[in-house]
Amino acid sequence: MSRTDMMRYLPAVEDAAIDEVLTEWRSRYPQLGICALLSEAEKDRVAVLQSVCARHRVPLAGGIFPALVDNGEFHATGVCLLAFEQMPYTALYENLPTDAASVELAVTGIAAGIRGQIDHTPDVTLFMLFDAMVPNISTFLDSLYLQLANRVHYAGANAGSETFQPMPCLFDGERIVQHGVLVMLLKPHSGAILEHGYRAPDHTVYATSTEGNRIAQIDWRPAFEVYQELVRAQYGVEITAENFYQHGVHFPFGIVRANHHVLVRIPVMLGEDGSLFCVGEVPPNSVLTLLERPSVDTNQTLQTLVDGLRALNGDLSDAELLLFYCAGRRLHLGNETATGELQELQHRLGENQIAGAVSLGEIGGSTTWGYPLFHNATLVASLWHRG
Repeated sequence: MSRTDMMRYLPAVEDAAIDEVLTEWRSRYPQLGICALLSEAEKDRVAVLQSVCARHRVPLAGGIFPALVDNGEFHATGVCLLAFEQMPYTALYENLPTDAASVELAVTGIAAGIRGQIDHTPDVTLFMLFDAMVPNISTFLDSLYLQLANRVHYAGANAGSETFQPMPCLFDGERIVQHGVLVMLLKPHSGAILEHGYRAPDHTVYATSTEGNRIAQIDWRPAFEVYQELVRAQYGVEITAENFYQHGVHFPFGIVRANHHVLVRIPVMLGEDGSLFCVGEVPPNSVLTLLERPSVDTNQTLQTLVDGLRALNGDLSDAELLLFYCAGRRLHLGNETATGELQELQHRLGENQIAGAVSLGEIGGSTTWGYPLFHNATLVASLWHRG
């Protein structure tokens, strides 16, 4: 099989190595554009990427992630360069608002730019990279859907630090920003497949007081108190304020939707008042369940991804694939098991080139042309390029 070679992992962010790749690609694609996924360890090297791309007059956009993925392995350093034959419509927004009126105004502007670029191409994907520190990503997705509906597929991931400390993590050829979103309009592109493989137990509770990604009360009681009781009752594990950061990733909440689809929400911070902060919003009065620790079904997850990719794109023998793997999932499974999951996915897809990043939340729909949802603990995969 001949590789299309529109993805390149470099173990270090060095001027000469990037220059060599861009020179090679630019000779084939005069209107070359680059999406770069940079490891958090290299966060101070964004200027190097910007400088080399500027020298070659190649448009650049991308994000910083906890780690990178390349052909069955996680990498703590380096950069994944993803090539476009021609740079698509791209827009970078910073300092996104949180109040409802300002969100609506911001989304109206974002959607207006996107609508102006949608033509008669049958399949178009709105690809988004958010800063993981944006607390109201689901609200932005809801508002975008109200403006764009199913004129686009929705896919994306969260950039940022695995420590969940604020930092600039989205960039283009000139800027690096935080608390923002990078949008790219990919066409033709048939969207992404997303799966987590968690099973939800029958016992449910209600998030009776929430604000954004903060759960203040569950069943009208302090959220952490109820969380402790659920973990103790279901798994015999005693969670305290002192060991919360060690155990929280292993006991995520599931938001049970009306169609029985489960959205994973990983608690990552404990408030002094007993509230819990999750990766992703938890709507008021959400039906919650505590997801079972041993129940990640790798086989079902990977089969859903592979079958879905083939259903969307047909024969994948000449395709390069983009993959985002949730950081919380990797922490929960452990690096050895998570790497095994990556390698099994690579085995099932044969010689396909697979590259991407470890993400802090993922965006996709549960069905083709479906409503965009914000997820944790998933793998999200899509076609990047076909030879």
